[in-house]
Amino acid sequence: MSELPDLLPRKEILKRLQLIFPEGTPHRAYCVRELSASTVFVMLYIGALEGSNVYLSPKHVYKMTEKQSKQLDEASRKKYAEDVLVPGHKIRGNRWYADNTRESIRDETLREGFMQVGAVVSKKDVATTSSKGRYLLKKQFAELFSPDFSNEQLKSLIVEWQKNNLSTGALARIALLKGTGLDNEEGVLVEFPNKETRKLSAGLSSVLSKAVIENFAINFFEKPVVLWLSESGKKVVARDDQLAKKIGIEVNASVNLPDIILVDLTSSAILIVFIEIVATDGAITNRRKEAMYNITDAAGFKRSEVMFVTVFQDKNSQAFRKAFENVTSNSLIWFSSEPNNVFILKEGAIKLSKLKTALE
Repeated sequence: MSELPDLLPRKEILKRLQLIFPEGTPHRAYCVRELSASTVFVMLYIGALEGSNVYLSPKHVYKMTEKQSKQLDEASRKKYAEDVLVPGHKIRGNRWYADNTRESIRDETLREGFMQVGAVVSKKDVATTSSKGRYLLKKQFAELFSPDFSNEQLKSLIVEWQKNNLSTGALARIALLKGTGLDNEEGVLVEFPNKETRKLSAGLSSVLSKAVIENFAINFFEKPVVLWLSESGKKVVARDDQLAKKIGIEVNASVNLPDIILVDLTSSAILIVFIEIVATDGAITNRRKEAMYNITDAAGFKRSEVMFVTVFQDKNSQAFRKAFENVTSNSLIWFSSEPNNVFILKEGAIKLSKLKTALE
């Protein structure tokens, strides 16, 4: 009986990694790329598994060749594990990676990726810069790459692994991102703070708008009111003309308004909050902020009574990576996947002692 596990092709390993680490998983970027799949493949190939005496070194990954990866008999696999560690030994075939990927494998894929989520362990008595092997796949994680499981069996095992290895917060974040309702063709029903409801067209922008009104407003406002809500294509969904008239704000669809305007009717003052939803692009930039200030300036509001929020689905989303550099300073960022957190972009220096007090 073979001591080494049966192998999936590297492409199939990549597909499984994307199932094991869905959107919202901490350190996901380092766990779901091709280099991650290559690392798992090689660890399985040489048998660098929890409980064995074979340890992976980054050079096992970057010296792997296409020809070697096709040699699946046990003798070839064991010989490769040993030969790679011999100085000057060359492996036949076209290599997957160059030597300079060593740090990416060691620091990103292994340490900042798999080790952070409990998929890999390291041998503690080997120096960080040593060329000796030190990494092992944990047993339960390695089992997820068996070719023998049906889709239903694999799904069940992945859920069990996630429960055992991911934090409660991470699991909640994954659940939020999975439960966006993007496949609901009938639209997205939003409940306002006053219990009125509106239906938005299906899509991520509508899902994020719903999250703002039902979660963000409830979590961060004292007495929230929806002054304005629009959809893509400048379709007006809700407009409180009576409140707008009372506070002197001109709400006009022809003006470059954001997706949502909320008002916090606190006991001591009124706070106007302009909110832009970013499903793909469209953050609140410096130019847009000044245009919105023109509206509140005309109504006689102090700028200290106005705030700006840019909303994204998640920190790992492509939309956030694309738009972040254009988000204006002195504004907030809110991620629907982290409903209880808000991120502040403050212009200018602030003493850490004051910042520490604010964080307590």
